[in-house]
Amino acid sequence: MKNIILFFLKPLSFLPALIMMYAIYSFSAQTGEESGNLSYTISYKIVEIGNETFDVGIGEEQLSYYARRIEYPVRKLAHMTEYFFLAVAVSFPFYVYGLRGFPLMLVAGLICVGFAAGDEYHQSFVAGRGPSKKDVVIDSIGAFGGIITVRIICWTFLAPFRVAKRMEERAERKEMERRWAKEREIERERERARRKAMARRRKEVLEYEYEYIPDKPKKKKSAQQTAERTAPRSSREYSEYPPSRRRPAQSRQNTHR
Repeated sequence: MKNIILFFLKPLSFLPALIMMYAIYSFSAQTGEESGNLSYTISYKIVEIGNETFDVGIGEEQLSYYARRIEYPVRKLAHMTEYFFLAVAVSFPFYVYGLRGFPLMLVAGLICVGFAAGDEYHQSFVAGRGPSKKDVVIDSIGAFGGIITVRIICWTFLAPFRVAKRMEERAERKEMERRWAKEREIERERERARRKAMARRRKEVLEYEYEYIPDKPKKKKSAQQTAERTAPRSSREYSEYPPSRRRPAQSRQNTHR
């Protein structure tokens, strides 16, 4: 049941990444004037907060002047921040699915850089805006910063769970090895006992045959078996008409004299 719930909940981990992509796309869909006004408002607010915090006491014109001066860095920092959070939102789901190390950086980095390039290409169709290679580089820096942050966070906070899991696996492996060793020892004992029993049984059988079984009387062979054994095996050995014996030549000469 737990695995089924995780199977349906894991895809939801990509939802923050989709929300961040939609937010970036919405900001990119703004016209140049709207985007500039938004950047100026944020810059002015930053200068105003700094003036109130440090009690500098600068006037309205100086606030506007400093806001225009930091508008460009704030704009680029906003780009980097957007893609930093996008990389975090993209990296966590892949980490959940078991992607680690360099493959995680490669996959999440390609997704973020590809989205940054597509976003800049989308800005070419928006009034008052255009694509910029510098923005793609800035976005990529923010994305890789987010990926490295995810790796550091996951490595730091998940280390105790990882160590506990390794210790548990090691304990299970030792328990299995101990169980296998015990089973092998039991099997060896059974084999020894079986061999001893077989040897004892063989010894008892031999002793019984030696002590109690008398010698079997030899059976008399029948006349048929005797005839079969004494019968000629071939015509050469026992012929019906044996060859005549010829006398030596010297003996025949003496006879004629």
